[in-house]
Amino acid sequence: MNALVPLPVVLPLAWCGWSVVIGPRLVRWQRWMSVALLTVVLAVDVILLVQADRHGPLVSHLGDFTPPLGVTLVADRLSALMLTVSGAITLLVLLYAIGQDGPSSGPRAQSFFHPAYQILTAGVSLTFLAGDLVNLYVGFEIMLMASFVLITVGGTEARLRAGSTYMIVSLVSSMVFLTGIAVTYAAAGTVNLAQLAVRLAELPLGVRTLIEVLLLTVFGVKAAAFPVSAWLPDSYPTAPAPVTAVFAGLLTKVGVYCMIRTETLLFPGNRLSGVLMAVAVASMLVGIHGAVAQTDLKRLLSFTLVSHIGFMLYGLALGSRGGIGGAIVYTAHHITVQTTLFLTVGLLERRYGSTELTRLGGVIRSAPLLAVLWFVPALNLAGIPPLSGFLGKLGLLQAGAVDGGTWAYAGLAAAALTSLLTLYVVTKVWNLAFWRTAPAPDPCEPTGTTPPEDTADPANTTDPADTTDPADTARSSAPSPGPTLPVRQRAGATITACATTTVATTATTSATSTVPEAHVPRLMTAATATAVALGLSYTLLATPLIGLADRSAGELLARTPYIEAVLGP
Repeated sequence: MNALVPLPVVLPLAWCGWSVVIGPRLVRWQRWMSVALLTVVLAVDVILLVQADRHGPLVSHLGDFTPPLGVTLVADRLSALMLTVSGAITLLVLLYAIGQDGPSSGPRAQSFFHPAYQILTAGVSLTFLAGDLVNLYVGFEIMLMASFVLITVGGTEARLRAGSTYMIVSLVSSMVFLTGIAVTYAAAGTVNLAQLAVRLAELPLGVRTLIEVLLLTVFGVKAAAFPVSAWLPDSYPTAPAPVTAVFAGLLTKVGVYCMIRTETLLFPGNRLSGVLMAVAVASMLVGIHGAVAQTDLKRLLSFTLVSHIGFMLYGLALGSRGGIGGAIVYTAHHITVQTTLFLTVGLLERRYGSTELTRLGGVIRSAPLLAVLWFVPALNLAGIPPLSGFLGKLGLLQAGAVDGGTWAYAGLAAAALTSLLTLYVVTKVWNLAFWRTAPAPDPCEPTGTTPPEDTADPANTTDPADTTDPADTARSSAPSPGPTLPVRQRAGATITACATTTVATTATTSATSTVPEAHVPRLMTAATATAVALGLSYTLLATPLIGLADRSAGELLARTPYIEAVLGP
């Protein structure tokens, strides 16, 4: 079974090469081969999870070079669980993206999306499997290279601006990561994680603390933990719906995974628990208060993402078996639920042309299935019993109560408040976007609707077309019909016209929805519904999931199974 360990990395990279060669000539074949490939990768992930749970960590030394010379990939319970959840999510998001392909998207434009997506999948898998810091860095850079392409698809000004911010933040964190790797190698003479677990204990305390702070800083940026989270709400919402969904669900959890891995394997003893606890509490409170203030659904969910990262860091800061087990359960839950909510928001934008709460309304009457697809994962995110969000939070709260420290109780209070405010936020969205009657359009605003950027194919990398209205050009070149009114008179005339129009149209718009609707492809809806079902399955399979997370936490804290699997008894 050790031979299967490299496949989640190798298969997407190999298919990416063939996908580029095929190019725009066989786009339909390219799409469904991508789906078949990710299905095979998911099957491999499940096999690795079963084998790692039954027989312990699986190790592959590429080229049969043993540490510290060779590349080592390790699949233990934690990494195999993350691989399985991420494999299911990437497959569903790919189906969603295929369903979103529009007729205006040319074959050449569509052909760029799939290679970038496969590279992103390979980078995520390599990060979960990496057995040394250098390949962990390589996995991050593979994800960065692919994510910069995906986050800027479409070439709009907003996406390029957000992509530039994302790139700058990622490059700075990569430089810090390289610095940390250099310091580690200079001090310990190796970058292999299993060897570092043995050698770091022999280093002076100051050197160990420096290395730990450097790594936590890098992984904190990747996880979007406060105070290094300001880049996320401005970067993710501008991307196409499937890209935003996979970024929000997976990329931040890669940072959380790396924090759990390094803190338990390389730095046992939980010496920086106070710092981690402060970061966890601040992430919860700052993130959820930012979500309360938002009226755009994408930005609102981006802030809730920051806040719920705090729950995972809280479990890590506790450092106990119950705390780390709760963090693992909540990470798997949050990957699925957060992705599902962003996919649902993409359906809303596809159908109604907006994600602004002030412009939405009456969705439960015009699209009841879409309302259900929002309602279930929203309650799951809020932690309503007996859903998996409640089970994950319950495990974390129990671990905090057992700890009994001052910081633990501070985290308990922050977690309870964050859960209540999350319930308030999702209830506000339900009342404004789904329950109330759709608001009448402002007659002073243009009546034409601009198609949302996300309704285009996510592979569309062509420049946006010129949107200048020919009528505006004609009016600007036509001679003036008479003397121009003063500014104040023109404003007054406009306000009067708007008021008159409002009175005249109120009677005809009060009983009907005024939100323009568009067709939503069935494949997009089916992929989202499957993601909702996947989130519900965690509730039905709560006992084996919690048991697996508990065994994973025990294996992480023991450290010996990982070290002996890589280095030998």
